[in-house]
Amino acid sequence: MERKREKQILRYMKKKLVVVFLIIAGSLLGLTIRMAYLVKAEGSGYEKKILTQQSGGSERIPYRRGEILAADGTVLAYSWDTYHLILDCRQLNQKEQCLEPTAEALAACFLEVTEEEVLSAVRERPDSQYCVLAKGLSKEQVEAFEAFRAEVYQEGPKKGKKVNPDVTGVWFEKEYVRSYPFDSLACKVLGFTASGDVGIGGLEDFYNDALNGQDGRKFRFLNGDGIFEETVRDAKNGSSLVTTLDLFLQTTVERKIAEFTELHRDEFREGPGSENMGVLILNVKDGSVLAMADGTGYDLNNPRDLSAYQKEEALAAMSEEEVAREQNRIWQNFCIGYAFEPGSTAKLLTAAVGLDCGRVRDGDSYECTGTKVVGNYPIGCANGAVHGNVTLEEAIMASCNSALVDMALQTGKEAFVKYQSIFQLGSKTGIDLPGEAKTDTLLYSEERMDELTLATNGFGQNFSVTMIQMAAAYGSLVNGGSYYRPRLVQKILDENGDVVKQLSPVLLTRTVSEKTSETIRRCLYRTVEEGTGAYAKVPGYTVGGKTGTAQMQPRDSGDYVISFLGCTPAEDPELLIYVVILKPNLKDQAQSRYAAELAGEILAEILPYYQQ
Repeated sequence: MERKREKQILRYMKKKLVVVFLIIAGSLLGLTIRMAYLVKAEGSGYEKKILTQQSGGSERIPYRRGEILAADGTVLAYSWDTYHLILDCRQLNQKEQCLEPTAEALAACFLEVTEEEVLSAVRERPDSQYCVLAKGLSKEQVEAFEAFRAEVYQEGPKKGKKVNPDVTGVWFEKEYVRSYPFDSLACKVLGFTASGDVGIGGLEDFYNDALNGQDGRKFRFLNGDGIFEETVRDAKNGSSLVTTLDLFLQTTVERKIAEFTELHRDEFREGPGSENMGVLILNVKDGSVLAMADGTGYDLNNPRDLSAYQKEEALAAMSEEEVAREQNRIWQNFCIGYAFEPGSTAKLLTAAVGLDCGRVRDGDSYECTGTKVVGNYPIGCANGAVHGNVTLEEAIMASCNSALVDMALQTGKEAFVKYQSIFQLGSKTGIDLPGEAKTDTLLYSEERMDELTLATNGFGQNFSVTMIQMAAAYGSLVNGGSYYRPRLVQKILDENGDVVKQLSPVLLTRTVSEKTSETIRRCLYRTVEEGTGAYAKVPGYTVGGKTGTAQMQPRDSGDYVISFLGCTPAEDPELLIYVVILKPNLKDQAQSRYAAELAGEILAEILPYYQQ
């Protein structure tokens, strides 16, 4: 009975398996028939859908970096287009009949390419679709090749057909190259760019984000008909800067620096006319920098070249670190990055502080016996001069150390330190350039200042500033007391020349009263007309100014910083000129007249132009 039961179950299971098998076989047969039908009836349609999803690659469209312009619109920095020749080796290997004609065409159109180079590239990189064959090609060269490739027969049986149909597998990648049409002009202001449009120094660095744009891209893809199409996302070009630089003033300043360097080269020691020097010209009405240069200029189109400063043998012996250090020295902007003791130009600040806080009066007089003893330390006037009884104005004209020590002591350290801060000495001015030095640690706080320090600070020694700090402070001193932030860019333009941003003058603070400013202007005018600044006098124009001679550390080294800080017209100044010469190549360095002479020579050339 049990055995019969087992046979019935087995027969039932076999029937079930046969049914399942038949269902699966029927399904597979139906699927096969359906697939065969789809391939036959709609295969081309599906093929097109698949092809449309295949990319033909993409190509970067580079942006153009913005220009930098002088105040009159003259272009000081721009980017011009250049092209890389790209070879598609895979395509040329797939179309062997095109290889020879393409190689011949490239060699004929581009001097930079030979037939052998083309053939070698295809052999050595058979699967490459991006083989850079030549760089730096001009637009004219590329257009000539494209015209050659697109040329068609104008008559005959082949009319309308390409003359060179087998020239293929070649395309061009556009790049931009930064260029400076005036080479080294305004190099410390402009800076330069490294690979990838990265600004190095100057405005190129400070405004790097504004100057740079955004790349576009060209996409290639197959459409539903199996034909390549392109989609283009245009590049966004960078913005341009309109600076405050006056091209004539900048050119004149740099030429005069070069003349001074040559005149005093190798006179008393090996080397140029000085260790370094700087010249600044500002508009005191709004803080605009009209010219800025120093003695270590370099070619912006070849900024790493040291041949002007080092002999070939010395360069060859220098390590990479030494080369980099020397390059950084040359690239540094002396006018904003070098700290020095200002010397007697600071006497005007001392007098102004005393006048403005009421501790010194315009009618005060001082007795100079040639030496002033402060804290058992004798302080003498330059060259052992004895000025006798002098007024404030006469003390400035004669640059009397003794009288200025008395003014500083009358004023007191609290007011003196307070006004140094008001004049922004020690602080960054905020000029729109990288690398500005902060010299607050080189000034004395009220707690650290004793009587002797106050006395020496009173005539410009024992504390350090930068040129831009002194120039900005002096600007406020002669313009009625308005301290403007120094600036180099007045507006930013988009690629169409429309103003994106207007950078108006920024009044940061008030420093002194109009009355104090008027007194200081009178002192400066008389100093040039009758005093130590006479070498800066320009016939037909009113100039005010003050010379400076500062001993460098160590005090017995014989090294000096000489300077002249002046303004014109003296009665209502517009221009400020500041000349600083570090370790001049002179037998006796303590001769500030050389700085005044240089300032006078520059003013004599620019004033007829500027005040016309």
